[in-house]
Amino acid sequence: MRELSQYPFEVRPLSEEDGGGFLISFPDFSECISDGETPEEAIQNGFDALQETIAALEDMGFHVPEPGSGGGYSGKFIQRVPKSLHARLAVRAKREGISMNSLVITFLAESLGKREPV
Repeated sequence: MRELSQYPFEVRPLSEEDGGGFLISFPDFSECISDGETPEEAIQNGFDALQETIAALEDMGFHVPEPGSGGGYSGKFIQRVPKSLHARLAVRAKREGISMNSLVITFLAESLGKREPV
């Protein structure tokens, strides 16, 4: 039996336009989402949906991702940027004493961590 609590999830508020409440999604299963009036209800409903999703995948003989696999994301992506931006990033990384890769990862993480207005 799989330990469902090991699967990462994201809960976010839904706008009134979308019916309000909260939406839960699982990065390892793009097809598995649920909702609820409160974050707790969304989580409970989400894990019920996750259990059903895993059972359906197993019944059909499909691969079930391991917890934290991100649905097959490798963690690598390549992005072309304008030469001027590349130069600015290189200068900033040198000034900070870190690699440009570390600098860009820090910028992305900080940006994703900012709260969006509800």
